[in-house]
Amino acid sequence: MAWQTRLTPDLAQFIAERDHFYLGTANAAGRPYIQHRGGPRGFLKVMDEATLGFADFAGNQQYVTLGHLAENPQAFLFLIDYPTRRRVKIRGRARAVTDDPDLARSLADPAYRRRVERAILIEIDEWDMNCPSHILPRWDAATLTPAFARLETRIRALEDQVRELGGDPGAFDLAG
Repeated sequence: MAWQTRLTPDLAQFIAERDHFYLGTANAAGRPYIQHRGGPRGFLKVMDEATLGFADFAGNQQYVTLGHLAENPQAFLFLIDYPTRRRVKIRGRARAVTDDPDLARSLADPAYRRRVERAILIEIDEWDMNCPSHILPRWDAATLTPAFARLETRIRALEDQVRELGGDPGAFDLAG
């Protein structure tokens, strides 16, 4: 797939389902920095066909990303979906918006009770979704917990059946 310049509905959906991404910036001298950003699914918001935004909260008090953006607006976002082995790379220009509290609040998740310090907006120059090679599938607890619960329920039902038939379900304990 060639680099694209406008968000598509598929890309917007992919972004809305993410709960984290990596943000790369560099200062005026080109010294790079990458930072993990995480939050509830959809915290990175599609503002329009060329703009993304997210609420920025107090962090480690180093302000490296903010310092870089003050000197050099070039930014790179890397989003990955481990279960489906899909990744998206976004190049653009980012800026911190500190003088628009309504914008910052509109980007915040109401369930997250921390004070929003600013909004970060990213104007997309280009993006690409590339191959799944070498991405190992990984699943989060929200996905695995219900699957394990279903398995545990099924195991208990089968153990009850073994007992009803006069057997001992613990006789073949593979874990011990």
